[in-house]
Amino acid sequence: MSKEKRLTLNAEKRKVIADVFQDHFESGSKYKAKHDEAIQTYNDMRSIAKTKIEQLVRFHQPQEDVDTIRAMINKYGERNGGELHHDNCFYVQNSTPRMDTDYNGNPKEVLDDVHIQFKAEKDFLTSYYRDELRSKGLDPDYNVRLANDYDKRSPSYYNAESEINKYLGFSNDNNSSTNQTVKHKNSWENDFKIWVIGSSYCHNRMFQTNEAEYNWFKSFEVAKENVVMAHEKLFNHVDEKMQKLKLGLKSYRYFDQAKELADKLGVALNETVLDAHSSMALSIYSPTNLADLLTDEVELTRDEKIAIAKAQMKEQLVSN
Repeated sequence: MSKEKRLTLNAEKRKVIADVFQDHFESGSKYKAKHDEAIQTYNDMRSIAKTKIEQLVRFHQPQEDVDTIRAMINKYGERNGGELHHDNCFYVQNSTPRMDTDYNGNPKEVLDDVHIQFKAEKDFLTSYYRDELRSKGLDPDYNVRLANDYDKRSPSYYNAESEINKYLGFSNDNNSSTNQTVKHKNSWENDFKIWVIGSSYCHNRMFQTNEAEYNWFKSFEVAKENVVMAHEKLFNHVDEKMQKLKLGLKSYRYFDQAKELADKLGVALNETVLDAHSSMALSIYSPTNLADLLTDEVELTRDEKIAIAKAQMKEQLVSN
């Protein structure tokens, strides 16, 4: 009876195995649950914030005033009849002053304000759509991984940044006439807007409210920050495990060694995941998929690009 041949590992197989372990570490982590919870909390508060902002703006700028200025603009032209702006950016000011001191140490009253935006910056959207980005083969942790040490930026960092920018809609070609897909950046910018009286400079408008409402809007901004913070904590927790795991995988020569570790940790790992990854490049070049790739609307994921490159290298080695 012949002895079953052991499956030898290489760098590609170790990467696939590491991804399986990472998914396991994340799915069972309290930090993943906290990240999901932070997103849900923000979503709930965002829905409420839309109603609160609209009520506050209309208290200070009644709809009939907006309609009057629009009629004046229609009659006398823009600027001559007044200014209106469709805005998603608002400054909410606390009507209750607090005491502070000026540069000379003299007491003065200060009215605090908080900047509320319904559009979103890239760091927030990267954290908010982290699961979706990972499912597309992109690296949403590329910036968190630096831990603010920008000397660590490498070609792989810039490549990951470019792919994230393009996917979310922050790249230069986002507004191209050939780009028919609504990216997340544009979707958020247009999700909620109110007609306000004045120019496009939202910092010129302060909408005063009572202290309780002001504090609620501050907590809404904190909810947005918590999504990013939860992402950072999740990454740091999992990355600590992954660094140890990768060192161990480098010392393993055979798949059964990784399988033994997986069994001890309760990780579902089998050879089929390696087979599925190895066949990715072949499936990409099926007639249907290749036809899609030759159109402008379809983009390869990072994993698909890597699979194609490795397939080409293997072909070159065979031909040589």
